[in-house]
Amino acid sequence: MDSHFLIVLLGGAISLGSPLVLAAMGGFLSERGGVINIALEGKMLMAACVTGLVAAHSGDALVGLGAGIGAAVLMSLLHWLFTQTYRIDHIVSGMALNAIAIGATNFMNKRFADLGSSRQIPQLPLPLFYALALAAPLLLWAYAKRTRPGLRLMAVGSDPDKARQMGVDPLRVRAMNLLGTGLLTGLAGALIVSNAGRFSDNMTGGKGYIALAALILGRWKPVPAALAALLFGTFEALQIQLQGTAVMGARVPSEVWLSIPFVVTIVAMAGFLGRSKAPSGLGKA
Repeated sequence: MDSHFLIVLLGGAISLGSPLVLAAMGGFLSERGGVINIALEGKMLMAACVTGLVAAHSGDALVGLGAGIGAAVLMSLLHWLFTQTYRIDHIVSGMALNAIAIGATNFMNKRFADLGSSRQIPQLPLPLFYALALAAPLLLWAYAKRTRPGLRLMAVGSDPDKARQMGVDPLRVRAMNLLGTGLLTGLAGALIVSNAGRFSDNMTGGKGYIALAALILGRWKPVPAALAALLFGTFEALQIQLQGTAVMGARVPSEVWLSIPFVVTIVAMAGFLGRSKAPSGLGKA
């Protein structure tokens, strides 16, 4: 490998890994408080769609970002309502939110997008998103270990019944931290659409599930989860670099390279899932 290849790979790893880091950190706030969050995918997708459409129509990247974050926060509040008020199974409610996001974004894209325009949407500087992604794990580590709200989050995720006995309301703690999930997944979705320049249907492409896998591999700890997310981002960047590369003189179908990040995710989950201990209060009322 030459230096140019490594530099491009590193840049791609940061670019493609940053949305995974942000989404994984959003998952940390949710799952460490006891709410299983398979809906990271849907929240990212909704944020990407709303960010792209609002930024394009308003001509203001900041307005688009605010709208995208607002959409992800609304999805998170619905997730809290489904799981904590109506006591719907966390996996079922998460999959329902993902389905809602797929249908709603498909409709909005066809109804409101200017399909004849090839212009890129207004966007904030991408390094700003990358800096936030790299800072978020350290900030959340400090939040969980050094602040009272963070300690309450850890207590609720470990044992909601004992948390109640200590005067901590799990419903309130989960609601507040799901707002943080909405903020972080909103940033992740906005970064994805900013990287692409405009929204396209299902553009998150399973990144929410990969982010959840990174959180599990990181054993629900912010810094290890972020490192796992960056590792997955590196393999995604690698498959882009390998497109069109021949192996032993034979042309390799592009689908093989495209499958690399998902194969790595499955292999990693198969090897480490049994050794990862989920928070004791995960999925409990």
